[in-house]
Formats: sequence, C-alpha cells, structure tokens
Amino acid sequence: MRMKLTILAKASLCFASFAFLIFITMPAHGITVSVPGTSDPWLAGMPPGSLSNIGTPEPPDVAPFQSPVFAGSVVSGTLFMWTASGIVGHPGDPAGPDGAPFIFNHSTGAENGISNITVPIDSLLGVFLGASQPDLTPAPGVLDFSSLASRNYLMLFPELKQVFFMGDGLTDTAVAQTIVAPLGATRLFLGTMDGYGWANNIGSFDVTIAAVPEPATMLLLGSGLIGLAGYGRKKFFKK
Repeated sequence: MRMKLTILAKASLCFASFAFLIFITMPAHGITVSVPGTSDPWLAGMPPGSLSNIGTPEPPDVAPFQSPVFAGSVVSGTLFMWTASGIVGHPGDPAGPDGAPFIFNHSTGAENGISNITVPIDSLLGVFLGASQPDLTPAPGVLDFSSLASRNYLMLFPELKQVFFMGDGLTDTAVAQTIVAPLGATRLFLGTMDGYGWANNIGSFDVTIAAVPEPATMLLLGSGLIGLAGYGRKKFFKK
C-alpha cells in the first residue's frame, strides 16, 4: 500500500510540474489580427481625415484608409508575447515580419505626436497609446533598431507613443520576446515600416498577440501546485 501511495504522490508532483509548465508557456487571452502592408503607425489613434507623410513624393496617407490595426485595449505593466508571419512590401522588396535588409527612418520624422524610429523596412511595428489623441502632446524619443543586437531584445519597455520593432516575436536564436505596456497605455496598434506612402504597399502579416503572466504570478502558481502535491503525499503516508 505504501508503494502505491508513493507512486500516486510522485504522479501528483509530476502533474503539478506539468501544469506549471503549461501555465508559463501558454499565453492567456490571445487574439489574432491581420496587419496589411498599408498600415501606417503614424496614423494610430487619429480621427478620420487625418494625414501622414505630407510633402513626400507620394500622396499623404489618410485615416482610416492607411491607419494601423487596433490590436486591443491594454493595461499598464502588462507583458505581451506574439507570433507573426506573412509578407509585406513593394514588389521589389517583399519581406517577412523581421523586415528587409534595408534600414529606414520615417521620412517626415515624428508625426501626429508619435515618435520616429530606425528599423528595417517592411518590418512589423507596434505603438502603445493612452486614451487621448496622440497629437495633443509631444512625441517621445527615437528607438534605434538598426543592429541585429537591438532587434534581439528579450524584454522591451517602450514609452507611450514610441514606435517599436516587433518582428516575428523571436530572437535569431528562436527565443520568445516580450514587450511591456508603459505607464498610461490603454491601446496597442500594429503597423508596418515604410519611409512614406503606405497606400501602395502589398501583402499582410498575421499576428497573434497575448498577455502573459508576470514572473511573480508564475512562481506563486508553481509553488502552490508543488505544495499541493507535497501535502497530498504527506496525507497519503499518514494513512
């Protein structure tokens, strides 16, 4: 009988460890959105009729026709993970979410209160906004993702209205990346990178993004599950 109870206790401990592993590797509340190549991040949160890229060789982009994709409401401090696939670009430079091998800035710089960025063209980008229209306050500083090392971040803390590189959600060694919603964030928008003139871009990205538990929450759950298994083992031996 003691041997059977020992086996049962070990099985309980294995189940607890397995459940904990599932909890830390399966993001909660995931959604999947399609991000067209025409999604201009500098129109995020702007009302219909708003313009971006004025004075460039191509016509200005116009909200909502070239607006970025609303990926959902967020809470400050929330951690997010994502996966992305697909192809966007012009006929001459199609690329996946990590972008083509050409580094670009937004030609008109910070616009509509949203920061500039240095990043591969055609890459998947994100920007967090608060509840207000972004052009009511100055744009934050520029993030530079021109190097592979800068794009290989494990955890990124962008500011409100600061455009950031997302790519396919993995480093070049296939490690999952995480972004943290900044103070005051209530919305997340997804777009693509171009210098100007998003209207003639082609293709789209399929992006699945999800909030993930914070490390303290994961540790608490794991401790609780393992403790429960230990309690069960102790109870069985008493019998």
